[in-house]
Amino acid sequence: MFRTVFAVLHDQKEAEDAAQEVFIKIYTSLSRYENQGFKTWMTRIAVNHAIDIKRKQARRKEEVVEALEQQALGTPKDGVEKELIENERRKLIRKRLNELPDNYRDVIYGFYIAEKSYQQMAEEQKVQVKTIETKLYRARHWMKKNWKEDDFS
Repeated sequence: MFRTVFAVLHDQKEAEDAAQEVFIKIYTSLSRYENQGFKTWMTRIAVNHAIDIKRKQARRKEEVVEALEQQALGTPKDGVEKELIENERRKLIRKRLNELPDNYRDVIYGFYIAEKSYQQMAEEQKVQVKTIETKLYRARHWMKKNWKEDDFS
């Protein structure tokens, strides 16, 4: 049992604990055993338990990373500053969106701001999906040609 669990976890202490837990699971699950391949049945329980442990470890790591990222974001004062800067940037982007030609503004707003699919926009505008794709392509091209990245900082 230990070797089976260790093959998944690659950690001796974790595998020892998991092997003991597997024996308890096997004992409590004996009533559900269907008399077909006892060794295979036990191995399946062991592998599944080891995989569950591995997933829990991965989630814990993610939680630790998220907590560290929250700490790295800084003090509430920094959060307020960042929020103000972000609000100013949003205002600038909205202002710049209003500079777009009408037919381009609709597709840019629909796709990027309202997060609509090509199909949704095509149905709303009563045009083909290909027309939306073309408009979006031309709108991006217009923005590259007429705007500089420095305009948004």
